[in-house]
Amino acid sequence: MHSVACASTLGGTKVTLDRVEWKQTMGYTFTYPYPLPLNMTNGGGGVSGVAMDSKGNLWAFQRNAPGQPQLFEFGPDHKLIRTVGEDVIGHQSKAHGIAVDRDDNVWICDASGSTVMKISPEGKLLMTLGTRGHRGDWKEEKGQRLLWQPMDIAFAPNGDIYIGEGHADESPNDIGSDDPANNIGLARVIHLDKNGKFINQWFGENWGPGKFASVHGLGVDPTNGNVWIGDRDQYRIVIYTGTGKFVKTLSMRNLVCAINFDSHGVPWIASGNDGQMLKLDRDGNVLGAIGNGRGTGPGQFMETDFMALDKQGNVYSGDTTVARITEMVAPKR
Repeated sequence: MHSVACASTLGGTKVTLDRVEWKQTMGYTFTYPYPLPLNMTNGGGGVSGVAMDSKGNLWAFQRNAPGQPQLFEFGPDHKLIRTVGEDVIGHQSKAHGIAVDRDDNVWICDASGSTVMKISPEGKLLMTLGTRGHRGDWKEEKGQRLLWQPMDIAFAPNGDIYIGEGHADESPNDIGSDDPANNIGLARVIHLDKNGKFINQWFGENWGPGKFASVHGLGVDPTNGNVWIGDRDQYRIVIYTGTGKFVKTLSMRNLVCAINFDSHGVPWIASGNDGQMLKLDRDGNVLGAIGNGRGTGPGQFMETDFMALDKQGNVYSGDTTVARITEMVAPKR
C-alpha cells in the first residue's frame, strides 16, 4: 500500500487529499474492447456502471445528454447487441447503479430522477418503482411508494430486492421539507420481494454502531444473505442480515463506491478516486488490488464505480468521468 498526497482548492481553502493505492500483485491486464456508440472521442459521458448477465453479455449504463442513448448490451465477443433508448426508459437524469437479477432482467437506478426500472433481457420495460422527478419517502402504510436518491440495487438468493438510497454530503437535507411526501431525508435500504412488494426498510441516521450516512454501494453476500452497505464518504462497510439486523461495521482506508461478490463469494469494492478495484476478506482486509490509480491512462480511472465480475475471474468497470469500459483480464492459471 502507498499514499499519494495531492492538493486542491475549495472555496479559497487549500485541501490536501491522501489517496490510498494498493500494490498490484494479481497480474491482471487492461483492455478496452467495448465500442460505446458515444465514447471518449465523440462526446460520450461517463459510464456509471456495468453488469453481467448469465450469458456473458455485459450491460453498460452511461451518463449521456437528453436525446442520446444510455443503456447498452454487449455480447461475449464485445460487439454491441442492443441499445435501449429513451422511448423505453426515458432520459435518466443521473444514471447510477445497475444490476442483473437471476432471470437476466436488468435494473437501473436514476439517482436524480428518483426511479428504479426493471428491463427485460429483450430491452422492454417491465416495472418502474418510484415516480419520476418526485423524490420522497416510501411509506407503505399510506400507499406512498416514492424513492429518495436511489443509488444501487442488489438481490438476495431468493430474488428479494434491496434498494440503497442516499448520496451523503452531495444530497440536500430533506428533513423538514414542506413536501409532506418527503420529510425524512435519511439514507436507507428498502427491502422488497421479487415482485416489488414491500417487506421492510431500515435507516442510516448517520452516526454510531450500525449507522450509515449513505448507501452508495450495495451487495448481498451469497454465502449467508447478509446485506453489505458501502457508506462511501464515511470510509466504511456496514453489514446487516437480510432482514435488517445490524451485524458489524468494517472501517476502510478507501472510499467504498461499490460492492460486489465474485463467483466464489469473495467480496470486492471499487475505491472511487483512488482508481482501483480491491479484493477483500470478510473482515475488510485488502487481499489484492487492480488499477493504476487516478487518471485517464492505461489501467487508470478517474473514479471507479459499479463493477461486474465473470466466472473466469475477469473484472469490468466503467468510469463515472471517462466514457469507456475497462476489462481487467485475469491471468491464466
